[in-house]
Order: sequence, then structure tokens, then C-alpha cells
Amino acid sequence: MLRASWMAQELLHTFSTDIACVTLIPGTGGIFAITVGDELVWERKRDDGFPDAAELKRRVRDVCFPEKPLGHVDKHEG
Repeated sequence: MLRASWMAQELLHTFSTDIACVTLIPGTGGIFAITVGDELVWERKRDDGFPDAAELKRRVRDVCFPEKPLGHVDKHEG
């Protein structure tokens, strides 16, 4: 839950004027999934672990706000 709340904080900070809400749903068994609407952005088992903050921000941006630059996050891409 600590990692999930930290990721939620990162998303809210980065997309503060663009994103309506972030919802954390507790689970058991190592579940860690991030969805935007019905689209699965990250899933711990599928994507082999947890994302770093920059990768998560890129994936959310690519789904929600593809035109939005992410500044220093984009500079480290590639």
C-alpha cells in the first residue's frame, strides 16, 4: 500500500490540473494494477514488477494526455 500511495501522489502532482482523481483499491496477493478507465496501464505480473515513477507517468500521459510534455521525464526516455 505504501508504494501505491506514493505512485498516486506522483500522478496527482504531475497531472494536478488535468486528472480528476486517483483511487486506491486495497487487495491481497501482491496485486498491483494501474488502469485508466478500462485500459490497463501497468500490471505487476504482466510487466514484471513495479514501474518507476517516470515510466508510470509516461504511460498515463500517453493514454490520457499524449500532447502533454513531461519535461525532465521525456529527456530520459529512450
